[in-house]
Amino acid sequence: MTAQATGLAERAVAQLLGLERQARATTSLDALAYTMVNDGQALFGYRHAALLIAGKVRALTGVSLVESNAPFVAFAEQAANQLLVQGRALQAQVVKADALDEQARADWKDLSAAAVFWLPLLDRKGQAFGGLWIAREQPWSEGERALLGQLGDCYAHAWLALQPRAPWRLRWPRRRVLALLAAAMALLLLPVRQSVLAPAEVVALNGQVVAAPLDGVIAEFLVKPNQQVSQGEVLVRFDATVLKAQADVAERGLRVAEAELKASGQLAFSDAESGARLDLLAARAEQKRAELAHARALLARSEIRAERDGIAVFADAQRWTGRPVQTGERLMEIADPEQAALRIDLAVADALDFQTGSEVALFLDSDPLQRHSARLQRLAYEAQEIAGGQLAYRLDAQFDAAPPRIGLRGTAKLHGQRGPLLAYLLRRPLAALRQILGL
Repeated sequence: MTAQATGLAERAVAQLLGLERQARATTSLDALAYTMVNDGQALFGYRHAALLIAGKVRALTGVSLVESNAPFVAFAEQAANQLLVQGRALQAQVVKADALDEQARADWKDLSAAAVFWLPLLDRKGQAFGGLWIAREQPWSEGERALLGQLGDCYAHAWLALQPRAPWRLRWPRRRVLALLAAAMALLLLPVRQSVLAPAEVVALNGQVVAAPLDGVIAEFLVKPNQQVSQGEVLVRFDATVLKAQADVAERGLRVAEAELKASGQLAFSDAESGARLDLLAARAEQKRAELAHARALLARSEIRAERDGIAVFADAQRWTGRPVQTGERLMEIADPEQAALRIDLAVADALDFQTGSEVALFLDSDPLQRHSARLQRLAYEAQEIAGGQLAYRLDAQFDAAPPRIGLRGTAKLHGQRGPLLAYLLRRPLAALRQILGL
């Protein structure tokens, strides 16, 4: 061996040792990947190198960001996969064109160099977790192949030091992934009970609505919220000052009309004109009598009495005291505490095909751990606006057992028909997407 050849060999070994030292000194996988595809170019003179990890290109020579859809990236991944299928991915070797299919050979001619060396990266069990596709124009010599084999062992050792566990694509073989996908699809097709959540309130069942019988001002509320009342008990008293004055004026007017009628009746025997006025005065007296009866009826309505036994259901007495109300305005409700129903405000977006008798579960805000069972009784066909400006359907349900206290609020879970789990999970997202797209 000449001195010049000896010098070249020593220089190649020195460069190889430098590459190994640099690879072991890296502290991240990205830095190591960059070193593996770029730093050996001075020693081996290749045009480009591609680092593949778990069948995917991780780094390219002279490229900072790998585009997964680039033609060369797709070719390198396809070629490496064919070597793996043929069982050639475990040996460091010069890749022959006949090892690839016709399409890969055509892409090789257009995208890569003529001489390609496949440098596998093996784990401690001798299984390939990646490799280097190194391409140049000149053929690979025996010495270069030996150096590349040594360098490949160093690169694999450095990579495993930074990533001891194999990539997930290798930990999860295709058969296992397909089995998991099949199990997931079977699970998504599993029929489950469709259900939605909606705000709900316990309301009186067949309660008596107490409304204002006249226009006026409420002077006094004689009952408190949820107070037990008896039939005939005074509930509300209106300000009767004006009504008493109207009744007094009507009574005095009736006395005047009756006096005029009596005087004209006495003069009718001697005065023909007085006799002719008898019918008019009698009608006027009857009118005054009707006005008095109406005034007394209004005065009697100034006190509202309970028509049945029960509890008084309303929010606050102070809110009504001194407030003017109109005829028919709702003041309270007299209800039987043992008879209660569930009122549900179902949002339009959550409306499912519920049937009468569907199962309903109520969880009160005051006791969220206890479940109260009920059955759906009525469903509104038309949505109406509720507090907050939202549109909702009114649903009524009846409790299976003793109902909670009237006035309590909570969340109702309504159970519908069975359907695929996939439809249950994607119902709201698909509805939102349909609204966004206008479909």
